Amino acid sequence: MPSCRGRAGLRTNSKTSTMATKKILTEQELLAMPEKDYMNERQLEFFRDRLTQMESELRHNAGQTTENLRETTVVPDPADRATIEEEHALELRTRDRERKLLKKVQAAIKRIDDGDYGWCEETGEPIGVARLLARPTATLSLEAQERREIKQKMFGD
Repeated sequence: MPSCRGRAGLRTNSKTSTMATKKILTEQELLAMPEKDYMNERQLEFFRDRLTQMESELRHNAGQTTENLRETTVVPDPADRATIEEEHALELRTRDRERKLLKKVQAAIKRIDDGDYGWCEETGEPIGVARLLARPTATLSLEAQERREIKQKMFGD
């Protein structure tokens, strides 16, 4: 089985889907852990589980959209038809955003497998457990993200 060393120097198994002997941490347990335990095996397993659930939900929603669009009913009233078309357009825009999020979720799971999850891609510093709880797909620390947003406002990138 392939394994890798994360930045914290902990050996992680990239094929493990659940810990056999320990239950997955709760958010409270995760937040209560000391900084020295940052991105240890149990924390990585918590985020892998959360990301896997997100991936499953996003895939389910995509399937539901396909089913909803297939169930198109023909209505003679132009106002009703316009309402249905607007609802379909809104649903497609939502699915497009979810499709982009799905790619980010899959990339985050890959970062867990590679041992890079939880570390800022710009600075190499920890992103932080609280930020990852709020946005499990984050690739930048809060400070790096703020710098990037300021630069985008200044230069229009």
